[in-house]
Amino acid sequence: MNDRILAAIRSVPWAIMPGYLEAIEAMAIRALDHPAVQAVAEDGHVERHFEAIAQMGERAAGTRSAAIRDGVGALPIFGPILPRAAMMSPSGGGAVALDLLAADFRALQADPAVRMILLVVDSPGGVTTDIAQFARMVAQSPKPVSAHVTGMGCSAAYWIISQANQISIDATAMVGSIGVMMGGSIQENPDQAGRREIAIVSKNAPNKRPDLTTEEGRAIISGTVDAIEDVFIAAVARGRGVTEAVVRSDFGQGGVLAGGPAVKAGMADRVEADGLDGAIRRLSTRTSSTRRTAAENTLKLAHARAGL
Repeated sequence: MNDRILAAIRSVPWAIMPGYLEAIEAMAIRALDHPAVQAVAEDGHVERHFEAIAQMGERAAGTRSAAIRDGVGALPIFGPILPRAAMMSPSGGGAVALDLLAADFRALQADPAVRMILLVVDSPGGVTTDIAQFARMVAQSPKPVSAHVTGMGCSAAYWIISQANQISIDATAMVGSIGVMMGGSIQENPDQAGRREIAIVSKNAPNKRPDLTTEEGRAIISGTVDAIEDVFIAAVARGRGVTEAVVRSDFGQGGVLAGGPAVKAGMADRVEADGLDGAIRRLSTRTSSTRRTAAENTLKLAHARAGL
């Protein structure tokens, strides 16, 4: 059973921090003493989430998790991202479901009391399924959308927030991890019951079960994740108003940047000295927010690199 669970997790592309995918796999098979699970449990995300919720304001009408404060509708994106609530454990498991997130986002768009929307983010990323569609909702929102990162805005989460009008981050927050990955396993010996599974695919579908022990088999998986990464990078480039070449060379190359270095690279717009509370106060005093043009962003990036 555990092998089938792991196979299901590894059968889809992920845009997530590697350590978190390892933790998800361990939790899925109930290996709760795994070092990756312990590392996630001790990374301080629970405390960050409670602190953020306390600052977001009162629950927004018609939403599951969004809040409103001084005309700013705050939408939390906390934890690993999954496409649908049906994929989550009954307790939620500390993850966020895109279908519920989209419903709350639409409710904030429709609420006349909300002048602008703030994505409050602390997420390592998640499954790539439906991420592009939700990111497009952010990019095309009739109300201005900003994002503030309290801990991590990585991988799939960064894909989403890159489409916001502006991104602010805490001084120690991290953004990036732009890339896509898929895993796999190879059975080299019989299992504990003395059985070895063998899969036979039809003659016209040799790529349905690529042999990961071969270079050709690994190339099939690489082609899939590279194609999704191209979509990811193109979206980030459009959202941040830079070229794809800049994203590929300066936006971490799969790594993350924190605070000031992230702003200097153009991955975020400002370090918020007063954190989330400061971001909400600043946005609440603004009457509008417009999307940057590519020229404006390029000029800002050049000034940042020159130390101006």
